[in-house]
Amino acid sequence: MTDDDLSRQSLLELFREEAGTQTRVLSDGLLALEQRPTDAPALETCMRAAHSLKGAARIIGLQDGVDIAHLMEECFVGAQRGELTLTPAHIDVLLRGVDLLLRVGEAKRDAPVTRADIDAFVRRLSSPGSAAREQTGGDKVQAGDGVDTYAQLQAQLQAEALAQQQDAATPELSETPQTTDEPDTPHAADEDDAPPPHAATHAATHAAARHPDRMLRVRAANLDRVLGLSGEVLVESRWLKPFAASMLRMKRTQRDTSLALDALYDTLAGHLDDTALSALADVCTALHRMQHALGARIDELDHYERSSANLAQLLYDEALQCRMRPFGDATHAYPRVVRDLARSLGKRMRFEIVGTSTQVDRDILDLLDAPLGHLLRNAIDHGIETPDERLARGKPAEAIVTLEARHSAGRLLISVSDDGAGIDLDNVRASVIRRKLADAETAARLSEQELLDFLLLPGFSMREHVTDLSGRGVGLDAVHEMLKSVRGTVRIFNESGRGSRFVMQLPLTLSVVRSLLVEVGGEAYAFPLAHVRRTRELARADIDMLEGQQHFAFDGKPIGLVTAHQLLGTPTPDQARESVAVVVIGDEHETYGIAVDRLLGERMLVVQPLDSRLGKIRDIAAGALMENGDAVLIVDVDDLLRSVDKLVRGGQLDRIGRAHNVAVRQRKHVLVVEDSLTVRELERKLLEKRGYAVTVAVDGMDGWNALHNVTNGTFDLVVTDIDMPRMDGIELVTLIKRDPVFKPVPVMIVSYKDRDEDRRRGLEAGADYYLAKGSFHDEALLDAVRDLIGEANA
Repeated sequence: MTDDDLSRQSLLELFREEAGTQTRVLSDGLLALEQRPTDAPALETCMRAAHSLKGAARIIGLQDGVDIAHLMEECFVGAQRGELTLTPAHIDVLLRGVDLLLRVGEAKRDAPVTRADIDAFVRRLSSPGSAAREQTGGDKVQAGDGVDTYAQLQAQLQAEALAQQQDAATPELSETPQTTDEPDTPHAADEDDAPPPHAATHAATHAAARHPDRMLRVRAANLDRVLGLSGEVLVESRWLKPFAASMLRMKRTQRDTSLALDALYDTLAGHLDDTALSALADVCTALHRMQHALGARIDELDHYERSSANLAQLLYDEALQCRMRPFGDATHAYPRVVRDLARSLGKRMRFEIVGTSTQVDRDILDLLDAPLGHLLRNAIDHGIETPDERLARGKPAEAIVTLEARHSAGRLLISVSDDGAGIDLDNVRASVIRRKLADAETAARLSEQELLDFLLLPGFSMREHVTDLSGRGVGLDAVHEMLKSVRGTVRIFNESGRGSRFVMQLPLTLSVVRSLLVEVGGEAYAFPLAHVRRTRELARADIDMLEGQQHFAFDGKPIGLVTAHQLLGTPTPDQARESVAVVVIGDEHETYGIAVDRLLGERMLVVQPLDSRLGKIRDIAAGALMENGDAVLIVDVDDLLRSVDKLVRGGQLDRIGRAHNVAVRQRKHVLVVEDSLTVRELERKLLEKRGYAVTVAVDGMDGWNALHNVTNGTFDLVVTDIDMPRMDGIELVTLIKRDPVFKPVPVMIVSYKDRDEDRRRGLEAGADYYLAKGSFHDEALLDAVRDLIGEANA
């Protein structure tokens, strides 16, 4: 049997494993669709399973599997589009298709799938009524554990190759180590012949000495527990340092006491008899001995503290290293897969892998398989030209695709690049317009990076027609979603005519996260630095109101400001600081500032998963321990952004003034209610320049809510317009004057309406002052405010 035959056998085995898994998914989904034919999640799951099986069958040349899976996929897509309503007859035929897919990869080939079987399947699928009257057959197949996507075929092949290498190079460690110096006996050793325990231990040690690089199989859960315990040991070891510092303070106190006692001895030397003086001298001597003994013990403690901290750090580093694997462990299958795919498309190419020794967290390495498969397939199918096209453009006939992994600035960078035609931005722009994601005018203004970002959207594809290889738009979307799940990002770089490059940026490990620590409500919280765009101390004067929401300037744009107290449900502090500590999170499309109490600095935190019995805690991803043993919660930034969006859409955002109102109550507080942005901002700036504290509202309803939301008292004055949406000024004044709590608050109406009947309506509603905007000028407004409530700081 040739090497190609062996390789094909391996791929067939992997296909059988994937078929077992994906057909179970299909069967479960079809049974669900039989009860709920329009169930969108079930349709999407079945479509993706059929799509994965189609790709897997195509990779290893099982054309029968490609045809069957493609027909099933088209059926599910038609149901998704509403072009087809799945009936029980359809479900019967589709289940027959599941049986056919299982038979395609059977090794024994007892019942091979024939073209007649496929033709019959096509007829039944096109006429499900007749199929319902036939007896559905098919072999019963016990599906084993498998993989979830086509791309994981490569990972299974790589794992198999690695296991074969290990089996050939090193012995498997059994539960009872035995020496290999003596020949095997043909009979089983009885109990009396068994080596004593110390002999077995010696044999295992001897074996370890002879095979220091041998591979051992360890359960992931056990390794995670070792890493967690080593992290706790590291935290505990650092507790000794502050304890040693407290002992030094005790030593200094004892020294001061000894000096004071010596001074007392000198003072009383001429006034006490010999007996008393001798007793005092004995006390001084005993205290000196205690001081020397304490100093010696502190030196020992200091040495132990340094040694313990060093050993704990080494233990933690080694435990962490056990989670790391070389990047090359995940790439063994790619050269063959890339070669076969290029040959099937009639393209010539050279595949290069750079950085195979780069260390990657095993969990991240496992997750990389599907994204890398999608990116490589995308490069070969979309990026690389045919040899004739390359020669016509003055390029070598053989293209180059490069997969590279490296560490940079504490992050893992993995890139897939090619020297193909690059991404045609005009085609991307046309596809954006065709799919109605933007109109022609907007699409024309999009920058190159904005256009490239469309490629990551769900369902977006450059193919107008679906093929066996691509066209569904699920590839780059899957890459983007996987990276988001591990706090990573993907960037696309393009050179028209010269190629493209996809760069994935990921954390080095999921066990440790570099975080920004903040204090909120007296508790510590951690923001993963991968999601933090910037931090700043924001002066209160720089916080503006825009359409009823607080904003501040960030890179020349207004950014919404939200309090962490409201998001995390923590109490607000009793005393306010002069400035507001802000953490800016999000991306180019969605950015917010989160106001916290204090910034505590950066830390490397060991991630401790929360107890599964707690379920998903809103806005929280995990926990960790700080150096002093205090617990800290790690914020789930994506979840936090969803919470912010929900509060914004519901108009429920608290204002910073609620949490920090102590600082502004020394000044008179004015509520300005005005729907015109220009007038509203003019009034606000005039009043603030004169020293008044100002809160603004965009209409009467917003103003009424602001009156109820203010704490530490109420407003000293309300300045309102008349014509406003949702609730006009007359209604607002009427509500204020009917409420026993707000009735004492003076109300000033500032309006363009200057007729006598308008003034009469306002004053009859309860307004204390009516100022026409026609005669409005700076001093008129300020004089009226001063007449009603006095100076700002009075």
